[in-house]
Amino acid sequence: MLVNNAPILSHVHDGLTIEGYSRAAVQTCWRLNELKVLFDVGIQPWDFMGIPTAFITHAHLDHIAALPAYVSRRRMMKMDPPVIYLPDSAVDAAWDMLQTFKKLDRGAMPCELIGLLPGDQIDISREYVLTALPTTHTIDSVGFVIHQRRNKLKPEFQHLDGPQIKALKLAGEEITSEIRIPVIAYTGDTSPKGLDDNPIFFEAKTLIAEMTFVAPEHRKEKIHKHGHMHVDDFRKRQDRFQNELIIASHLSTRYNTHQVKKFVSQALPDALGGRLKLWI
Repeated sequence: MLVNNAPILSHVHDGLTIEGYSRAAVQTCWRLNELKVLFDVGIQPWDFMGIPTAFITHAHLDHIAALPAYVSRRRMMKMDPPVIYLPDSAVDAAWDMLQTFKKLDRGAMPCELIGLLPGDQIDISREYVLTALPTTHTIDSVGFVIHQRRNKLKPEFQHLDGPQIKALKLAGEEITSEIRIPVIAYTGDTSPKGLDDNPIFFEAKTLIAEMTFVAPEHRKEKIHKHGHMHVDDFRKRQDRFQNELIIASHLSTRYNTHQVKKFVSQALPDALGGRLKLWI
């Protein structure tokens, strides 16, 4: 039975379905259904529990609060224990939290928690690999990029016809090399430094980024100090975004939908060439 317990939005780009909800200090969760991956578990939509792997950017409550519900529901529905990746410094505390809920709920919390450091790579399938990226927030945090791996014929063999290539393969010649295409990246919560330190954020086909603040009067120095970004940070970097789609999320609850659209359209009249999508 499908239970709608969360106000998630959905968007499809380049064959990838992006679903989720994200408001600052409220809750953030994302599902990439075709990749069988969750980003953050600030809330756990009932329909998301079927995904067996979650990647958590940092341990603030609006990004991790539903972790016990996610683990417990999978056990209750007789699914395999999930594998959950999160910043290495948060693993022990997250485990302690789950053990506390185990006592409160009187039910097991079966899962595997794996610590991540910037630069770590995780194979999420034969075709896709995830890399943890260093971001800048008020506690330890990481962002993520997922690459698609493809084999491409090496340049020195591209002039050959089919039978010649087949003969080389049968002879044991390594005729292809791996290329990686960044299909989607997720900043989590970060100051602009998190963008600038990771050029891959500007190169992924789809970028899910935080844009917590949008009002002109809000002080950028204070916003950056607390590990967040303002729409003006996007305006200043607008020539760097090579992405096909930029999702602006994690908007502050200080603004209603009308205010968000108004302030963003003032700062970015062309919506980054029509590629910017506000997740509201």
